[in-house]
Amino acid sequence: MMPCEIAVKSVIPAIRAYVAKELTQTYKMKQSDVASVLGITQTAISKYVRDVRGRVIKIDKTEEIRNMVHEIASEVADEKISGPQLISRFCEVCKTLRQNGLMCALCKRSDPKMNLQTCQICMVDNPAC
Repeated sequence: MMPCEIAVKSVIPAIRAYVAKELTQTYKMKQSDVASVLGITQTAISKYVRDVRGRVIKIDKTEEIRNMVHEIASEVADEKISGPQLISRFCEVCKTLRQNGLMCALCKRSDPKMNLQTCQICMVDNPAC
């Protein structure tokens, strides 16, 4: 699998879960409102909040990622961000996760022959991502 495929299956749900939890717990937003903003169902939000979904990768390992997610949640709660801006911010978080090597274990699990010492795919600044 290509790193972007792994990100779609594991990283994006983890980001959504983190943002959903932040919005429902810190900002006391209703799950239905969070679902509307994130463009997913209330059921999905419920699963994220209960740790049923979005837990393949733990993304809050670095302060940089935690700060990015807190800022996204704050902007969503204050209605300062939505739509394309929100998508762009998710992409920034994903890109930062990849560049910090936080997705390497998932890639290795996908392709056991991969040599993590020599792989630099996610470390390169790719403007397409």
